[in-house]
Amino acid sequence: MTTDDQVEVQLDATTRTAKVKWVIVADPSLGPGLVANATACLGAAVGKVLPSLVGPEVADASGRPHAGLPWTGCSILAADAARLLEIRAKAANREGIFVADMSKHAQASRSHDEYTAAMAGTDEAAFEYHAVSLVGPRNKIDKLVGGLPLLR
Repeated sequence: MTTDDQVEVQLDATTRTAKVKWVIVADPSLGPGLVANATACLGAAVGKVLPSLVGPEVADASGRPHAGLPWTGCSILAADAARLLEIRAKAANREGIFVADMSKHAQASRSHDEYTAAMAGTDEAAFEYHAVSLVGPRNKIDKLVGGLPLLR
């Protein structure tokens, strides 16, 4: 798993040349509301574990501050539930890749305790993923998600 101390910050790199790549793959059949929720929540999870992915605050010409955004960029890709399960399983077994996921349980639960209980009562093979976030070396991420379309 990628840790924050393994991320080489490259503020001058373009999103296509940075050594680190961040993608979120979501199931478009969920509809725009659930996809937006899943990607926002996964962004928060990644930001907590890998804060160095977020660049520093910037100022506009008027001197007003704007929160830092990910210097890596973050592509949002589309895949159905079966492909999400496959990507998640492969990524979890590859060294150097951080994986965060949004399962059906996460979006159906009304409290963190309810989510925790649902996860604890479900075998890994029975999970239904709505979205998966991957961060790691560009070549490893590309091998996992190559050919997937951008979410539209």
